[in-house]
Amino acid sequence: MVPLKDNIPTRTPPIFTIAIIAINVFVYFILQHGGLKGPNDQQVVKYAAIPYEITHPGKHCGLTTNDQVVCQGQPGVEGTPPSQPNTWLTILFAMFMHGGLLHLGGNMLFLWIFGNNIEDSMSKWRFVLFYLLGGLVAMGAQVAMDPSSTTPTLGASGAIAAVLGGYALLYPRARVVTLIFIIIFVTVIERPALLVLGVWILLQFLGGDSGVAYSAHIGGFLCGLLSIRLFANKVNEDYERPSRIPVY
Repeated sequence: MVPLKDNIPTRTPPIFTIAIIAINVFVYFILQHGGLKGPNDQQVVKYAAIPYEITHPGKHCGLTTNDQVVCQGQPGVEGTPPSQPNTWLTILFAMFMHGGLLHLGGNMLFLWIFGNNIEDSMSKWRFVLFYLLGGLVAMGAQVAMDPSSTTPTLGASGAIAAVLGGYALLYPRARVVTLIFIIIFVTVIERPALLVLGVWILLQFLGGDSGVAYSAHIGGFLCGLLSIRLFANKVNEDYERPSRIPVY
C-alpha cells in the first residue's frame, strides 16, 4: 500500500514542507555523499546521533577499518576518534539524514502527502517547531529504549511520525488515494486516511529487530497525537466539503 495523495486541499502554499524536503535531499546527496549504494559510512558515524554518545557526554564514537562502530569508554577501546561536531548538534543533524534512497524517498513521500495539511493547520513557524519537537521526542524515545547502543540513528521518520499523529487527530475522515499491489496486479483506490496510518502504525509494532528505529517512530507519533492541539490554530474544520455530493 503506497499513498499517493489525500483529498484535502491546502489553503496556503506548503513552503516549509517543501523546504524540509529540499533540505533532506540536499543533505543526502551532497553532505552524506549518498547515492544508489547508500551514504558514506564515515559521514553517517560522524554526523548521525548515536545513543551511546548522548548518554555518555564527552565520549565519541568512530568507525574502525572493518566498519565497526566503537566508542570511547568501551572495554578495550583506545585512542581518539576523528574530530566530530557537538553531540547535541548530531540530534538535529540526524533528523535530515537518511540511510538510503528508499529510506529518503519513502519519508519524503509521506511528508509531502500529510505534511502540507499539517502546515496548513498552523502558522509556518509553529509548523517548524512542531516538526522539530516531534523529531526530538522520537530521538528521546529511541535513546531511552537502548541508551548504550552504538548504532547511528538517523532519518526524518520520527518527525514525520509526529506529523502523521497530528494528521490522524485533525483529519480522521480524510481519504487517501493509494497504490495497491496484489500479487501481479496493480490498482489505485481511495482508502480512509486512518486505515493507511493504521497500517503504518501496525508495522512499527511488528517491526522487531530489523535495524529500524521503531521506538522513535512510535514516540514521534504519540508526540504528534498529544501535542497537535497546542500548535494547530488554523485547522480546516470543513475539509470534507470538496468531496461532498451536492444536494438539489
